Amino acid sequence: MDLKEYIRDVPDFPQKGIIFKDITTLLQSPEAFKYVIDRFVEEYKDEGIEGIVAMDARGFIFGAPLAYQLGVPFILGRKPGKLPAACISASYALEYGTDSLEMHTDSISQGQKILIVDDLLATGGTMSAVIELVEKLGGEIAGIAFVVELTFIPGRQRLGDYPILSLVQY
Repeated sequence: MDLKEYIRDVPDFPQKGIIFKDITTLLQSPEAFKYVIDRFVEEYKDEGIEGIVAMDARGFIFGAPLAYQLGVPFILGRKPGKLPAACISASYALEYGTDSLEMHTDSISQGQKILIVDDLLATGGTMSAVIELVEKLGGEIAGIAFVVELTFIPGRQRLGDYPILSLVQY
């Protein structure tokens, strides 16, 4: 399936000069959404994955059904103040300022094989913060999966040598 047929370009969003890759049109197609989840399942079903980490909010869309299909825990990365128990946090740079992500301190066990899932790889800033959190908690990153990768932005290089899968590249 050519997933690019299901991803809409939105010019000048969130600011002038940006062409936003909108996955809402992919999500509105049951066939395309199923294809994405099935591709991820096929890729990782025999990799010994012991947990899926996804971050607020679009990562949840893909991470939760993948965790369900693989029969492994679904672990949340959230914006500050959204998780109710003890947390650790990691900050990352935005175009103008910084932001942070948090995870519960008891969400990952030492040596647990983790797959991190998100909708899009651009600069790699958010993913770098998630990697930091997973490793602080003792998780072993088995892979990182994206639906879309913007290859004209060096996000992949920022993430180092982790195995990365992206289903669509622009």
